[in-house]
Amino acid sequence: MERYNYGVVGLGVMGRNLLYNIADHGFSVAGFDLDKGKVDELHTGATGGMEIKGLASLEDFVTALESPRKIILMVPAGKPVDAVLENITPLLGKGDIVIDAGNSYFRDTERRIADLASKGLHFMGMGVSGGEKGARTGPSIMPGGDLEAFKLLKPMLESIAAKVDGEPCTAYMGKSAAGNYVKMVHNGIEYAIMQLISEAYDLLKRGANLNNDQLYEIFKEWNNGEMNSFLIEITRDIFRQKDSLSNAYLVDMILDKAGAKGTGKWTSEQAMEIGVSIPTIDIAVTSRILSAYKEERIKASQLYPNDDVATPENMKIFIKEVGDALYLSTLISYAQGLALLVKASEEYDFDIPLKDVVKIWRGGCIIRSVLLEKFYSAYTRNPNLSNILLDEEISEIVKSKTHSLRKTASYAVSNGISSLGIQTALGYFDAYTTEFLPVNLIQAQRDYFGAHTYQRVDREGIFHTSWDSTNI
Repeated sequence: MERYNYGVVGLGVMGRNLLYNIADHGFSVAGFDLDKGKVDELHTGATGGMEIKGLASLEDFVTALESPRKIILMVPAGKPVDAVLENITPLLGKGDIVIDAGNSYFRDTERRIADLASKGLHFMGMGVSGGEKGARTGPSIMPGGDLEAFKLLKPMLESIAAKVDGEPCTAYMGKSAAGNYVKMVHNGIEYAIMQLISEAYDLLKRGANLNNDQLYEIFKEWNNGEMNSFLIEITRDIFRQKDSLSNAYLVDMILDKAGAKGTGKWTSEQAMEIGVSIPTIDIAVTSRILSAYKEERIKASQLYPNDDVATPENMKIFIKEVGDALYLSTLISYAQGLALLVKASEEYDFDIPLKDVVKIWRGGCIIRSVLLEKFYSAYTRNPNLSNILLDEEISEIVKSKTHSLRKTASYAVSNGISSLGIQTALGYFDAYTTEFLPVNLIQAQRDYFGAHTYQRVDREGIFHTSWDSTNI
């Protein structure tokens, strides 16, 4: 009986496309799904030369794989992963490898690693970014966990990953659940950048009264320059898409209620838990939640109308300032996410290589951007950089655009145009670059009402004062 090099569980669009990608690169792949229709569709969509086989029996699927078995799970995060593991692990043998390629919460991955290790099996969490197209043609792949298992998978992963300058956009992300953690933070940064782009769009549309054709040209120009990135590119194209159900542009027919799947929230929760400030990511999550209150927002807009948006005096300068503000606030969002990875790597003993993280994000993934080349250079100079804003070459870029960020935030505030992402990016920057923050007063307050103690600027130690208002 023929044995296949790899197995894929879950033949939805993502799973099927990843399977085809693996098969395209000379590996034989078996696929399993309980839905026979998806199994049949796998064969229908295959191209000549692919060595693949779809199976609707889990036992037949496992039997069809060479040893050690290498099985990639492409199923929804949470209970579906546990259900697959419960059914498949009794069929596996010592040394077999199971790879979860979904957006699983890293704590779940840690639990599964321990559980399968007790049975002599390897389990890895592996982030995959790039959407359906990326899975088919080359995603950014973030594997972590069992290093020996990774070495067996490495040739295949490097073959199917996106390439930048001939280098594969995959690398070992660190121990334990590091792969899922890196992907989680990737998605948190993605939330922030999407929020910032939407705010730039709003400023140009409501502030400068630009139409979709004009917006297309602006985003086209931005994407041809220093802001070249996947999210700017697709935003450019969105402005040209006509609606098949009306004569309007499609973007104007989409209800302003944004969805979310949880990874942004997990990123914010994790930052709170281990003590890292990521306000632009936090506010992007909050903004999606706020968008769901459409009916209340309609009522509030009637109570508090805003009909006095001032048209910028110099349109060319305004557009450039908005572009620079978007660039810098995006950079600051990356800085926040990368700072979280630095702290998490220490907190959880992940040993995450930041240089490799930004290197593999340069292609294939949703947050790919030419800006990451500059980050890669920064981490090459100093692999232990705690915050990308501390790199001297990055600081020159930041200083060249800070004035535009302030001008854009000021315009938005003065004209009642919501810019929560832009404002928090600026607020984070101002706080991070301030030697003395006013939180000495907060510590005094905490000690006054709760005896929480404080430290002093003039001597070592922990102090408490018996605050007595009658003596002041």
